[in-house]
This record gives sequence, structure tokens and C-alpha cells, in this order.
Amino acid sequence: MDVAGRAVGRLLDLALPATCAGCGREGAALCPGCRPVLRGRLGIARGTPIGLPSETPAPLLQLEWCAPFSGAVRRTLHALKYAGELRAVQPLGEAVADRWRRAGVGADIVAHVPVHPDRRRERGYDQAEAIARSAAANLGLPHLTALQRSRATTAQFRLDRAHRASNVAGAFALASRCDPRSVAGHWFVLVDDVVTTGATLSACAEVLLDAGAVGVSAITVARER
Repeated sequence: MDVAGRAVGRLLDLALPATCAGCGREGAALCPGCRPVLRGRLGIARGTPIGLPSETPAPLLQLEWCAPFSGAVRRTLHALKYAGELRAVQPLGEAVADRWRRAGVGADIVAHVPVHPDRRRERGYDQAEAIARSAAANLGLPHLTALQRSRATTAQFRLDRAHRASNVAGAFALASRCDPRSVAGHWFVLVDDVVTTGATLSACAEVLLDAGAVGVSAITVARER
């Protein structure tokens, strides 16, 4: 999370009693009762079939996720995305890091799936970037803002599976401030909040591979079935 995000979080802590984004109880951003749901797959071995149409969507080398997109996990991600609950970033980033540390193979640099610039301006932050930065810090890996969304797309959850790939085709590009030399030769792990078919992650991976990355894997907080 950037300096502005941390400052907002501190102001919120001072102005309002902290409540759990998962259940609404006063206290931590995610209470001890809700935190375990983020680690529902922590003990599952890497390579376990995940039920996607093509399992690991090409050209990704690996796809991991922490928990189903339901219950407290869904409420926490919605609180972050739509209610500015930046205090949720830390437990979400820790969960991503824990799962990747347990199941991830390779990868020496973390990147995120970016929102459209208009959406970032509207919210004041990019939730996937915040989670990715937190996860990278927990993993001891660098984070690189390698991608940008070059055109607005329809929200994937509004489309059926057959139209999701075409919706995001050509929607991403190398970030204008990203030196291609910082991409070439690296194995990336892409971070996003939710995966359904993996079409968005695959579109991002294509851009990184075209820029010279040697491999791209991915991990998300949740998976929507």
C-alpha cells in the first residue's frame, strides 16, 4: 500500500472504531474468527485440480487461490473494492503470501492485474495493487507495476464464460513507465482479487511474455465458481 493509503488507514482508525470487514464485529480489520476462511486451501498440495474449464489457463504456468469467493471472503473484498476499507489489505496480502509460500513454484517478481485508470481515480487506489504490494512485502519479493489497462472493459462477472476472453483481449499493455528491461528474463507471479475463468490473468500474462518474461504464474485471493 502506498503512503497515501497508509495515511487514510490511520485516519480511519482514529475517526471510527475498527470493525471486521467479514462479520462487522468491532475490532480488527478481519477478526480472528474470520481470518481462517482466507486459509481454506493453505494445506492443499500444489497442482491439485481447481475445476476451471482448462485447469491452468494458458499461458500461465501455475494458478493458485486462497479461498472460495463467498461469505466473509466476499464481504471483505467488497469492503475493500467498494467501501474503501483499506485496513483489509494487510490480512488479504498475508493470505496470498502464505498460500504462495506453501504452493508456489519459482517467480522472482510480483505484479498485479491493474484496474482502468478511471476506476483508480474514482476509488483513489487499485485494490489488486494494494494486495500485491502487501503480498510481495510478506514474501520478500519486489513488486513491479508492469501492466496498464489500455481500454475499459465490461466487468467480467457480467459476462458468461464464452465471452470473457474476448472481453479482455487486447485490454492490457506494458505500463508506460515500465522499462521492458525490468521485465525481460524474470518469472512473474500475477496477483488479483478474484479469478473465475482466468481470462484476465491470461491476457496479462501474454503481455509480460511478449515483453520478454521467462514465465508467468498467478495467485488470487478468491475463486468464483
